[in-house]
Amino acid sequence: MRQADSPHATRTLALVSFLESSIFPIPPDAMLIPMCLANRARAWHFAFVCTVASVLGGLAGYAIGFFLIETLGSLIARIYSMDLATFDEWYARWGLWVILIKGLTPIPYKLVTIASGAAHFSLPVFIVASIVTRGIRFYAVAGLLRWKGEPIRLFVEKYLTWVTTVFVVGIVGGILAAKYVF
Repeated sequence: MRQADSPHATRTLALVSFLESSIFPIPPDAMLIPMCLANRARAWHFAFVCTVASVLGGLAGYAIGFFLIETLGSLIARIYSMDLATFDEWYARWGLWVILIKGLTPIPYKLVTIASGAAHFSLPVFIVASIVTRGIRFYAVAGLLRWKGEPIRLFVEKYLTWVTTVFVVGIVGGILAAKYVF
């Protein structure tokens, strides 16, 4: 917690958020949560830094997929056991929904960014979807921590994966229902 309120913490948060969107394995939540708890008045600022840096890092991941898929992109895909052919199929079938759903879940965002570039997905749509999904994710965490503090941290650490999974299943279920029932 002391480190979370240090003078260099915000820059480090930005760097981690940027790198996590393209190559780094640790999500920025590992820094965002203690920083928001250490200085709840700056929670919105931390969420903003996380969002902007994550979207910029997402553009780097997109560039890796678009320009470097045969070299660096393939290496990262192998490290994360990522099947780019499956992502191509998902983009062909679901398009924007791939980014919206995966951007909100604990699934590593770098997989979405690299696959989006490799699939030559629309860059403007990618940017807007990234801003929306990453913003919702980081502002929700910061807002809850600003509002309730320590009890929310305990809840997030214990149940975030389940809550996010239920939310995503609900979205996917709604999409499938709309597509096949109506």
